[in-house]
Amino acid sequence: MRVDYCGVCHTDLHAVRTGNGEVPVVPGHEFTGVVTDVGRAVTRFAAGDGVAVGNIVDSCDVCAMCRAGQENFCHEFPTLTYGGTDRHDGTTTLGAYSREYVVRDRFAYPLPAGLDPASAAPLLCAGITVWEPLRALGVGGGTRVAVAGLGGLGHLAVKLAVALGAETTVISRSADKADDARRLGAHDLIASTDRRGMTAARDRFDVVIDTVAVPHDVAPYLGLVALDGTLSHLGHLGSVTVQATDLLIGRKKLSSAGSGGRPATAAMLEFCAEHDVTADIELVPSTRVREALDRLARNDVRYRFVLDMADLT
Repeated sequence: MRVDYCGVCHTDLHAVRTGNGEVPVVPGHEFTGVVTDVGRAVTRFAAGDGVAVGNIVDSCDVCAMCRAGQENFCHEFPTLTYGGTDRHDGTTTLGAYSREYVVRDRFAYPLPAGLDPASAAPLLCAGITVWEPLRALGVGGGTRVAVAGLGGLGHLAVKLAVALGAETTVISRSADKADDARRLGAHDLIASTDRRGMTAARDRFDVVIDTVAVPHDVAPYLGLVALDGTLSHLGHLGSVTVQATDLLIGRKKLSSAGSGGRPATAAMLEFCAEHDVTADIELVPSTRVREALDRLARNDVRYRFVLDMADLT
């Protein structure tokens, strides 16, 4: 496929800045483009089709998770779009900060008509990362949802929760993003530094989606979870310390999720096309990728950088 647009994820920043130089790193795992050629056995796509690809490009196909359509949890570990190991020749996979990408057809998705290909690109990582837990936790009309952190993941969690019919609230460090929260469709914003506001919201939400990307105490967010509700911890994948009583009082649950399987990804794209949900992006030429990464490190973006790869032609 020809890569037209590729989102810039915190994972990209981490990969670039922690690489040891021994293994090639070409980031990029949320991208859209156009099919340029297909193998003889491919029947789902033809040259000229618009497609989207996420952060998984292969899996074992035979384990229980793959058979359940959860290739993201493949027991043999899924092949990542970059920094993974190709299942056929053992080479390191290289990502979509590039003008071309060769992908197994099962892990490419038709790009629905009506979705802007640039602002749809982040759906393939940030979008699916929040979509799977929202669906798994039964979010819909009558559900009360809080989204902690209004960044790349968080703003899409808000848009998707609202589109699913949930009463949605943003939890942010300050009230500075209140206007943005309302523009995204949120019904309310609570500042996490406002003790009175946090206390007043105790046991209020059926689902709390935690997208905060740095180490933090989850206890304040568990305090917001209602009886039999769930805190889904998505943003920071390091260790978490939890007091059992924070779960015990209210029969609360702590869960997590990562990326998404093929059925969920396809369903998310169709849902987003139907409800006009895409990422809020800042589109930049690919030649300015270093500037985008530097600004991302400072959280200086609302809410996702997307690289325009046309300047590589």
